[in-house]
Amino acid sequence: MRRITWVLAIIMSVALLLTGCGKKDSASIVKDLNDVADKLESKQGAYQGSGTMTLYTGEQPQEYKVEVWYKNPSYYRISLSNVQKDITQIVLRNDDGVFVLTPSLNKSFRFQSDWPDNQGQVYLYQTMVRGITSDNNRQFVDDKDSYVFEVAANYQSPALIRQKIWLDKKSYAPKQVQVSDSEAKVVVNVKFDSFDFNPKFAEDSFDMKKNMTSQTPSESTVAQIDENGNPVVSAEGEASEEPAMAELGDFGIIEPQYIPVGVTFKDSHKIEGSKDHAVLIRYDGIYQYTIMEARPLDRAVSLVPGEGIDLGFTVGLLSGDEQQTLTWMTEGMEYRITSSNLPVTEMIQIAASMQGQSGK
Repeated sequence: MRRITWVLAIIMSVALLLTGCGKKDSASIVKDLNDVADKLESKQGAYQGSGTMTLYTGEQPQEYKVEVWYKNPSYYRISLSNVQKDITQIVLRNDDGVFVLTPSLNKSFRFQSDWPDNQGQVYLYQTMVRGITSDNNRQFVDDKDSYVFEVAANYQSPALIRQKIWLDKKSYAPKQVQVSDSEAKVVVNVKFDSFDFNPKFAEDSFDMKKNMTSQTPSESTVAQIDENGNPVVSAEGEASEEPAMAELGDFGIIEPQYIPVGVTFKDSHKIEGSKDHAVLIRYDGIYQYTIMEARPLDRAVSLVPGEGIDLGFTVGLLSGDEQQTLTWMTEGMEYRITSSNLPVTEMIQIAASMQGQSGK
């Protein structure tokens, strides 16, 4: 009898051990993710993903089709297509710098920056891994075919507090990311429908001219200005100019939904004689700043140097020292927030609140 009891105990122990095999805890997954990150830094490191990103920062949710390409050492191509307005922007990084392209409007600008190094972009796999591995207070759930982590958000906007990340159990590919504010309200939601760690990119996949589709060098709208805003002079002594596009007319003023506490609207006026129909909006109070809105006629200038700032729907350029300017383009419009005392975090929130607004 004792022998039978002993045998049954051994069988039950082995059964329990086998049941436990195959299940991973948070620590073992973090170790695996570090290995995946190391592979991405290797010579063959690359990935390609696509999905849908929804932003809940404006009057209505804004939905974007997202494509993310990465190739070691630092080549990126992020395509963001506005579903409602059928306009695509491409954020591109290659050996020549960082570009923001709007191929359908033949618009682009370039700046020298280390974007996206040490910055958070919700749709980048490196950002997800860094968020999980760096948070020692991470929360973990084993949910059917996904590993789910809830960790601190590591983005430039202070409004983004927590993020929830779903990873495929077999490949650790991302399935979904939700970023929430201090009230646990989802601000950004990304759902991936495909993700490949072994993509095959063409040799010119990260080339600026290629990504401007059929544009030839003579038709390109990329121009350069110096830090004072003057056209760069070519070797022949002539300023770089591009063919002008047809004038598109006035547009409705876009007013931000978000205004910092202690700040009030001061005034707004159209800049007389401006061919791009530029409008200036001024705010006063604890912070003093202006917002310029314009519809560029002939080109979007190449701005140098500066810092790339993730705005969710595109990447903006932060330039200047004592007086800083955040510049971005979306849907054929150029926006600039300029101030000597407005924090960058506030600039980001203002810019986000303008996206998807209708003009007045």
